[in-house]
Amino acid sequence: MTTNRAIEALDQERLPVELAWRVEQFLFREAQLLDERRFEEWLALFCEDASYEAPLRVTRERQVDSELSPTGRIFWDSKQTLGVRVQRLCSDFAWAEQPPSRTRHFVTNVRTSRADGVIRARCNLLVYRNRGEDPRADLYSADRLDELVEEGEDFRIRRRILVVDQANLTGNSLSVLL
Repeated sequence: MTTNRAIEALDQERLPVELAWRVEQFLFREAQLLDERRFEEWLALFCEDASYEAPLRVTRERQVDSELSPTGRIFWDSKQTLGVRVQRLCSDFAWAEQPPSRTRHFVTNVRTSRADGVIRARCNLLVYRNRGEDPRADLYSADRLDELVEEGEDFRIRRRILVVDQANLTGNSLSVLL
């Protein structure tokens, strides 16, 4: 399924209320892990074959099929490349993170469904980021679609598509995990 089609719609089979609640709790816990800089625990939430992509938003005229670039990405990570990012954040070589960013991930408007054995969770994401004593903060707003697989009583992220609302990202560096 293409990125554009995956973001456009959730399939019609809604989840039972208890399962939808468990999905929400999983997403909230994941956000907390990032805010507490527990990056290795966060990485463990991904399947080994996971894909995490953030397509570029392209500003175009009306009557265009999509505002998303069919090929350009802000990033397109596998679990292995996410692992490299996490290793770097946990090392002394993350100079862009000295001092470390303070983040707050707000996950809202969670909508869930199931198709072909995969749980889909679409949500709105707002990430607040502040560093050091700087009074300014960066805000990143996005539409996010996760494909989750059940693993016992928990979930693993198989695919994540993050569509950032800004066409041009602000901030000195995007060294935090969204």
